[in-house]
Amino acid sequence: MKLRKVSAAAAAALVLSITATACGGDGDSDSGSGSGGGDKIKIGIKYDQPGLGLKEPDGTFSGFDVDVATYVAKELGYDADQIDFVETKSADRENALARGDVKLIAATYSITDERKQKVDFAGPYLLAHQDLLVKTDSDITEATDLNGKNLCSVVGSTSAQNVHDDFAPKANLKENSTYSECISSLQNGTVDALTTDDSILAGYAAQAQYKGKFKLAGLKLSNENYGIGVKKGDTETVNKVNAALEKMVSSKAWDKAVADNFGPANYKNEPAPKIGVIVK
Repeated sequence: MKLRKVSAAAAAALVLSITATACGGDGDSDSGSGSGGGDKIKIGIKYDQPGLGLKEPDGTFSGFDVDVATYVAKELGYDADQIDFVETKSADRENALARGDVKLIAATYSITDERKQKVDFAGPYLLAHQDLLVKTDSDITEATDLNGKNLCSVVGSTSAQNVHDDFAPKANLKENSTYSECISSLQNGTVDALTTDDSILAGYAAQAQYKGKFKLAGLKLSNENYGIGVKKGDTETVNKVNAALEKMVSSKAWDKAVADNFGPANYKNEPAPKIGVIVK
């Protein structure tokens, strides 16, 4: 009799557990309806890119990528407090989507043919150009000036390799985990230049602690079409995100986000790109 009572209780508990699960009791899901439903969406961003993706000292997030991601999430049915921003470094972006760590990635993620083999992209939502950041008294004015000099970029980025292959084969490539580390190396003279997209470089140059210390070389070494990364094969999400981006542009919310985040750096941005059109 005692054994039967325990089994019955266990069975009842199992039924309750199954019922709770079926009712959507998991508050960490990123596939719910949002709008106060208790579900979350995880979006990968950078934590150390001023003007694009930055985690502030108070734990909030700022930047153009953050504003784009927040707008898109709202169109998908998620309020701002239902977004979990996850730090996603350049070298781990494809893996983060494949593992399901995040639903979307808005992290200065340039659309390339190689990356499209592993992930799908919505967008583009910004056209940037590869450039160089140097000290204000630097004599580097062209990419070819980097021959014999130290050039920094981050692991997982193609920027430094592009410069090495196309302009300065004798440049010494230095890779760090974050752009902040590259900035420190540039400041202390360990490297002579930092290369990545002009939008990222402008954000750093505009920071109060670096004001007047660095300058953009003003080169357009490549076209970088920023897209929102989505897990390979998730066409439904790609279509929804594209619709959200089109609405962001038509409503002028895109222009406001550009002004809010790049205005202080006097960044001369390109017009909003057309969805699905990649500028080579």
